Amino acid sequence: MEFSNNKAIYLQIMDLIQEKVLKEVWVEGDKIPSVRQMAIELEVNPNTVARSYAALQDDGVIFNKRGIGYFISEDATVMVKQLEKSEFMKKDLPNFFKKLQLLGVSWDELTEIYKEQSK
Repeated sequence: MEFSNNKAIYLQIMDLIQEKVLKEVWVEGDKIPSVRQMAIELEVNPNTVARSYAALQDDGVIFNKRGIGYFISEDATVMVKQLEKSEFMKKDLPNFFKKLQLLGVSWDELTEIYKEQSK
């Protein structure tokens, strides 16, 4: 995985896991790699992965079975969608609307592009 300098690595690891949940690579009840395994795969410090896992556990996306490992939660897809939607609405959408306004993109133009992309 190529990490960006714009965002903390633990957040990028969270994004990776959330993307796997949304793409149904990992589904409810799936065991995910251990902290150590994930750290080796991504070539990062295990503490960084542990921080990601702790945040995802706090968000209800994963859970830990003591002594067994981490698993995808029952409502993980719903939780991830809610988290991603909230972040999109707070961070991305305001910039998007600002850019539309600055460029003079009309709602009609935007609607046409949306319709084309939705096909």
